[in-house]
Amino acid sequence: MRFVKALAVSLLFYTLVSNLSLQAQTATPSPSPQPSPATAASASPSPAPSPNASPSPSPQKANRRPQDNSGSPAEPFDQATVERMAGQCVTLETERGSILLEMLPEAAPETVRNFLNLSATGAFDTTTFSRVVPDFVVQGGNLSTRQNISMEHVRRSRRTIPDEPSYIRHLRGIVSMARPEQANSATTHFFILVSDSPHLDGTFTAFARVLAGMELVDRINHEPVNGDKPANPVRLTRAVVAACPPKGVPVNK
Repeated sequence: MRFVKALAVSLLFYTLVSNLSLQAQTATPSPSPQPSPATAASASPSPAPSPNASPSPSPQKANRRPQDNSGSPAEPFDQATVERMAGQCVTLETERGSILLEMLPEAAPETVRNFLNLSATGAFDTTTFSRVVPDFVVQGGNLSTRQNISMEHVRRSRRTIPDEPSYIRHLRGIVSMARPEQANSATTHFFILVSDSPHLDGTFTAFARVLAGMELVDRINHEPVNGDKPANPVRLTRAVVAACPPKGVPVNK
């Protein structure tokens, strides 16, 4: 009987992780409103967002807290103010070097809260940049790429956050949330832009910008790929949350 129960739990866990990997394939922005054949081949084949939607002149921000998280364990930034979150930076330490991100909570408070919580709790540790579109994006945050994944990671990866389009434009160095076509469906996937992409404005949530390490992002973006999958994905060692360097203090670019 114990063996049967253990087998059932294992099968359930395998199914959840498989679904998580499938979900990851849909959480991808497309490079341009009308991609060329070469670009279209590198875009995700399963439902992709509609980046050709015109930016809303007055985006409606959904700054309310998600309503379906009541049963989830408390996380470090659940009660953090915008002011506190604005003082936090996240360093993505990778096998190749580090990328320093500045948070923009005044524009997207719930998205920043979600990203800081994922970083502070170690959810991003050992994940990879699992999608690369040359001259467009480097995408990370896929928890199914962790070296060790637990049921809690599976549950966390399915928690959605509201869209928060704002005045922040999708320019080179901006970090934004990836999501499927359905609104308010972003979870843990994020992307870093290596080129200006105004067609994403008004649809995707820009919530951070690269302060240092953009040259590493560029190198990752030009690694060999199979479609939009890196041949040798670059792995995050860990994501570290700490106070941002004081204004005016130079950081290594």
